[in-house]
Amino acid sequence: MIRLRPTWVEVDLGAIRHNVRALRPDGVELMAVVKANAYGHGAEPVAKAALEAGATWLGVALVEEGLELRAAGIDAPILVFSEFPAGSERGALDARLTPTLYSVAGLRRLADAVSSPASVGVHVKVDTGMHRVGVWPPEDTVDFVGDAVAAGFAVEGIWTHFARSEEDAETTKRQLELFMTTVEEVRASGQAPRWLHTSNTGATILHPEAHLDLVRPGIGIYGIEPAAGVGAELGLRPALTWRTHVTSVRRLAAGERTSYGHRYELAHDAWLATAPVGYADGYPRRAFAEAEVLLHGERRPVAGVVTMDQLLIDCGDLPVEPGDDVVLLGRQGSRRITAEDLAGWAGTIGYEIVSRIGPRVPREYVASEDSAKGYSARGYSARGYSG
Repeated sequence: MIRLRPTWVEVDLGAIRHNVRALRPDGVELMAVVKANAYGHGAEPVAKAALEAGATWLGVALVEEGLELRAAGIDAPILVFSEFPAGSERGALDARLTPTLYSVAGLRRLADAVSSPASVGVHVKVDTGMHRVGVWPPEDTVDFVGDAVAAGFAVEGIWTHFARSEEDAETTKRQLELFMTTVEEVRASGQAPRWLHTSNTGATILHPEAHLDLVRPGIGIYGIEPAAGVGAELGLRPALTWRTHVTSVRRLAAGERTSYGHRYELAHDAWLATAPVGYADGYPRRAFAEAEVLLHGERRPVAGVVTMDQLLIDCGDLPVEPGDDVVLLGRQGSRRITAEDLAGWAGTIGYEIVSRIGPRVPREYVASEDSAKGYSARGYSARGYSG
């Protein structure tokens, strides 16, 4: 993507590698979750960095996401978290995407799409309390696995997803116990899946008993805590910095009101700066009442309602001119604005903030020094290495 507007995201692939290594438990394999364009960070570069750091699997939500990774030359196992949509089965299998199964209809569609089911390994998802998708009730799993085997498939994995792993140990314990009871019933029926997996980022950090054969961290590999303080001891490094530049400056008197609705009033005479980024780029409109940005190393308030393509900054008496660097997310000098900060101002979570940064914001890739493997700083483009 050509970048003409001075608004872009920088993704530190050295931080991705660091976080993968920090999160991977000893003796357990790691699936890097790169759905939703790697939570807004860029699926192809992030997936490659995660695999370099020791991830052995990738996880996606959509068949399309898996196909994009294959088109990028990625050969690692890729698990699709939901059943293949009707009509996509043949293409997904041709691309060697690993299916998740949990419904009779999904099983039938997959069986109809393949001439040699024995060549296809599937993972069966069990609903242990999240209640989105999965075999429900869990005691039906034995019969479902039997049906999959009877159809000729190799059931290579069984998995579930925790609803509250980052905040509620008791709920997580109950889900894990239900899952393991289900697994034992499957084993007693004569099946022995190679891959048992349950752990999202919260469980990877807080519940080692749930690590089993494979962990599936998502938000943590991007350096964002799944809940306040969870994983702080691991030294996770935020990988994403969102930057823009000042494009216009004017001096306004105290009492002037700004942006749509005139909902922000200047308390003092101040410099007002315009930056070319807005809610069409994913910056949350509702954050304006509390949101801040970094300018010359200082936190300055967003001055009024965020518009589609621009936002305003109350600079006070801070000297400012067009071209000055503005950080929306990330570090400038000694200060940092985190995804959690912006999420708090917008009434959401850090996951949503980074995932919603839109496609018209170019991603640029850098790699900070990674002493664990001797990586040195080097540049990346959206299509791969640029130097």
